[in-house]
Amino acid sequence: MSAARPLAGLTVVECASFVAGPTGGMTLGQLGADVIRIDPVGGGSDHLRWPLAPDGDSFYWASLNKGKRSVAVDLRSDEGREIVTALIAAPGPDRGVLIDNVVGRRWMANEVLTARRPDLVHVRVQGYPDGRPAVDYTVNAEVGIPQITGAEEGGAPVNHVLPAWDLVTGLSVSTAVLAALHDRARSGRGAYVELALSDVALAGVANLGWLAEAADRGHERPRHGNHVYGSFGVDFACSDGERVMVVALTEGQWAALTSVTGTREVFAALEQALDADLDLEAERYRLRETIAAVLRPWFAARDVKQVRDELEGARVLWGRYQGMTDVVTAHRTGAHPVLADIDMPGQGSLITGRSPLRWNGKHGAAGAPPRLGADTEQVLAEVLGLAAAEIAGLVDRRVVAAV
Repeated sequence: MSAARPLAGLTVVECASFVAGPTGGMTLGQLGADVIRIDPVGGGSDHLRWPLAPDGDSFYWASLNKGKRSVAVDLRSDEGREIVTALIAAPGPDRGVLIDNVVGRRWMANEVLTARRPDLVHVRVQGYPDGRPAVDYTVNAEVGIPQITGAEEGGAPVNHVLPAWDLVTGLSVSTAVLAALHDRARSGRGAYVELALSDVALAGVANLGWLAEAADRGHERPRHGNHVYGSFGVDFACSDGERVMVVALTEGQWAALTSVTGTREVFAALEQALDADLDLEAERYRLRETIAAVLRPWFAARDVKQVRDELEGARVLWGRYQGMTDVVTAHRTGAHPVLADIDMPGQGSLITGRSPLRWNGKHGAAGAPPRLGADTEQVLAEVLGLAAAEIAGLVDRRVVAAV
């Protein structure tokens, strides 16, 4: 067994849409699990979600579901529901694992499923703990992040495009599955784990100390544009119009920055004039605008290549602002081993991610994207032991769809 596939032999059934649940399944699949994704015949609500390929297929769906096997079932029929239940409750020590984000399906309630398999490991993704729906963008608004994001003079909340809470929830799903399996191996007990997106967001901001700060101060943290809160970090323009982000969190990083920019004596004089100690992170934050004003001419006199060479030579913490097309260009040169080009069924290639975990220095395979329903016949034969004639009958009655 490859070291990058430690979960080989484990079977996981995934009945989930959009980002969080599928991310959890993808994470387990890239570690070797056989993830059987259940979709309604014709595809679920996320099957054609943007971004789309030129022929209309979804880059999003293909990438988040790569490495999984796709089974398409009529979830409104009794026969279809029985097939899904049987897949979930299939016997064997490496089966009986379900990830879902189902709301309102009585036949998929945990007590119904555990009546078929008492040691079921069942991880359910929710919007709110009471079952109400939510998505990343709504819970992010409710935990206060858009109110502290953006320019200082801005009045309206600033949303971000990254579904960060969905991604964290997805990784928490995979953690929950592995923890429950570890417990089942020792105790023989199954587990029903509920994971609400809103709880992930609340726990996230609380664990960073942000809620404690708001409670202590009694008001919102002020917006600072591109300045890093509580430290020194901000963007600078280079002579060629490129921009870089520079951060000095530690005393050593601050010393490196002042040394390479030739500003050490200027800041020493400022310290005396302002009665400040810029070796302290809090002081660099307090005087962030003054520091940025002193440093800007150094960046403005150099193009981004000169800036890169000098900052890297001095071990300054920095990053260049890039577009995603720049990342694609770098990937084409082999700069990012965590990325991979895979073929989408019936058309061109798709840039996607391997597991970021490196086992003995290597990333595992990214996994191939499925075609909706392509694995229906194989899964029903392997897991449920159905004969070809039985499967053909299910296809004829449109209980399942096969490609």
